[in-house]
Amino acid sequence: MPNTTPTATQPQQRIIKKYPNRRLYDTDTSTYITLSEVKQLVMKSQPFDVLDAKTGENLTRSILLQIILEEESNGTPMFTAPVLENLIRFYGHAMQGFLGGYLEKNIQTLMDTQIRFAEQTKGFSPDMWKQFLTLQAPAMQVMMGGSLDQSKNLLSQMQEQMQKQTEQVLGVFGLKNGA
Repeated sequence: MPNTTPTATQPQQRIIKKYPNRRLYDTDTSTYITLSEVKQLVMKSQPFDVLDAKTGENLTRSILLQIILEEESNGTPMFTAPVLENLIRFYGHAMQGFLGGYLEKNIQTLMDTQIRFAEQTKGFSPDMWKQFLTLQAPAMQVMMGGSLDQSKNLLSQMQEQMQKQTEQVLGVFGLKNGA
């Protein structure tokens, strides 16, 4: 049986129960909480699972999607309509499985960059921030350009690999690609 005791580097997994009345109950604090408080758990990187109180079904993804929906409805949305349309188009598409991993890796790269940036700018004075902000747009373009080039290369490699695999499968049947 695996050790489930939390360590200093691994915080304890919180369990939040969702009741039929749509209320969320945090078993760690023995209190009802709101979606806003669940969002704060995410912001603090506190691991948690949301479980249906009756069936035990894991509802974490649907709660996270509700939080994203609320965030998109309030303030400045992160996703444009064309981006959302393209995401929807991937459902049921042969590339659906690839897209999740692709987005996850790119978001993790962005998070790692953000962490490094925060560490490098800890001692900035107001004058240093002023200078930085004047250079921010070109620097971000260079940084994001590198990330976009990396993503483009990854897509090209994947496309080449899929083409080779298709040719191999067709070869087994004595067919050529395009026949």
